Amino acid sequence: MVMDKKKDAQSPAPAAATGLKKGLTNYGDIGFSLFLRKAFIKGAGYTDDALDRPVIGIVNTGSSYNPCHGNAPQLVEAVKRGVMLAGGLPVDFPTISVHESFSQPTSMYLRNLMSMDTEEMIRAQPMDAVVLIGGCDKTVPAQLMGASSAGVPAIQLVTGAMLTGGHRGERVGACTDCRRYWGRYRAEEIDAVEIADVNNQLVASVGTCSVMGTASTMACLTEAMGMMISGGASAPAVTADRMRIAEQTGTTAVAMAKARRTPDQILTGKAIENALRVLLAIGGSTNGIVHMTAIAGRLGIDIDLAGLDRMSRETPVLVDLKPSGQHYMEDFHKAGGMLALLRELRPLLHLDVMTVSGRTLREELDAAPPPFKQDVIRPFDNPIYPVGGLAVLRGNLAPGGAIIKQSAANPELMEHEGRAVVFEDAEDMARRMDDPDLDVTADDVLVLKRIGPTGAPGMPEAGYMPIPKKLAVAGVKDMVRISDGRMSGTAAGTIVLHVTPEAAIGGPLAYVQNGDRIRLSVKSREISLLVSEAELAQRAAAAPQVRPSAERGYRKLFLETVTQADQGVDFDFLRATETHDKVPRA
Repeated sequence: MVMDKKKDAQSPAPAAATGLKKGLTNYGDIGFSLFLRKAFIKGAGYTDDALDRPVIGIVNTGSSYNPCHGNAPQLVEAVKRGVMLAGGLPVDFPTISVHESFSQPTSMYLRNLMSMDTEEMIRAQPMDAVVLIGGCDKTVPAQLMGASSAGVPAIQLVTGAMLTGGHRGERVGACTDCRRYWGRYRAEEIDAVEIADVNNQLVASVGTCSVMGTASTMACLTEAMGMMISGGASAPAVTADRMRIAEQTGTTAVAMAKARRTPDQILTGKAIENALRVLLAIGGSTNGIVHMTAIAGRLGIDIDLAGLDRMSRETPVLVDLKPSGQHYMEDFHKAGGMLALLRELRPLLHLDVMTVSGRTLREELDAAPPPFKQDVIRPFDNPIYPVGGLAVLRGNLAPGGAIIKQSAANPELMEHEGRAVVFEDAEDMARRMDDPDLDVTADDVLVLKRIGPTGAPGMPEAGYMPIPKKLAVAGVKDMVRISDGRMSGTAAGTIVLHVTPEAAIGGPLAYVQNGDRIRLSVKSREISLLVSEAELAQRAAAAPQVRPSAERGYRKLFLETVTQADQGVDFDFLRATETHDKVPRA
């Protein structure tokens, strides 16, 4: 027996199951489980030769409720072609599809649910690698979160940005121009006929927003992290380039399956840091930091907001896209896309990180096409904004931090002190914002409470508060606005977001009152309520906050387990059990 044990100890470990043998359904008989599985899949017309190949799952998030994913059927077919050309067996399957404008109360409320769906369907079904097809704001982070936890080789394919439209001789696109024209309509600068007319032109095709909103931001960050083929972030949805990228993605997925190149080999601390650098350089969405924090948290990596702010001071905005600049995503693509940007950022990047191709970022950049003259991606020494797009604020109003998109803010308001005009929640704001008797001036600070992770719930994009109508009609275009919620990546303004802790769980924001003085200093990275600690403590004692709750269902799960903005608004039980890295490094 001793000899047998020694022999067993020296025997090679059995190879991990692959293809249809992976994750067999439990019938108590392994042989029968495989026999039954093959019997059913053969009902779809597959041969034994096909079933012996590497299985590549393709996440299909096509939905008639999701025009951002309107090209999903074509992408699935192109990915399948690439998989088969490389000798794999493509199998597409559906998951939840989340669209920003068709998700009540907000798409962020459903992001974690989609991530769980993605993770569990990857785990439950046999696949040697998976292609994640997403695009709209929360879908790409949800897929990366789920795939990171599932641990199966994964590669992201985004649906791509929509084309731009035209309105009375002006080029327009969603959704920075949506907000600009709606602001003009509220200010009575244009009439109902014109707002209806421009409504027909803002979204000229299927695909994600045509500016550097959250969808485009996440596409760029995904390529920067190495989870997408080089050049895959920027091609518009309805182009041959997008279809070719889809085919190449399928081919790459087969190679990843054979190499067993899992997300943890790619999404390292250095890769996360590269993505943060890109977030700052593209003037990216404030939502990007929340999503990156959630993705990193799944892998046991913490993001240090103070470190992000240090990076911001040395990373200029180089991409001239709305809302921080003037151009659109199709222009970014024609200018060379992410490879052109990464070339400019090269001295600040970790070049030894692995990508889905099996090559390092250094090798990808060395193989990139040569630069050419264009005016969308600026050289490092001629930025459109001298420092990073985001700044991290702290103070007694946001002890856990807050975010401002300084590249899209009004320079005249970034050093400002004003009187608080308080709205207790979104309903209160909707009821009173346009009241002609509202006591408000252009120098005041608008404060909106209880739109954080638990307060709304789901941290909606209501942080982009409208200008009170009586001020808008008088020509006011921007004011300092503060909330514990988010705003769309397509929005612009002097807007302080993600105030942590949120009001609904007793953060200081809960105790701001009308007439309080608030000081914003982006230069000093300060957001302060000019009220004494004793007074704040007295207010808190007089009105203690009780964490919101629900009786049943997903809302109950959400409210009981969702984390704050500084932890990515993920569910606490979905984060990695141990932290092994913290970025950016000092």
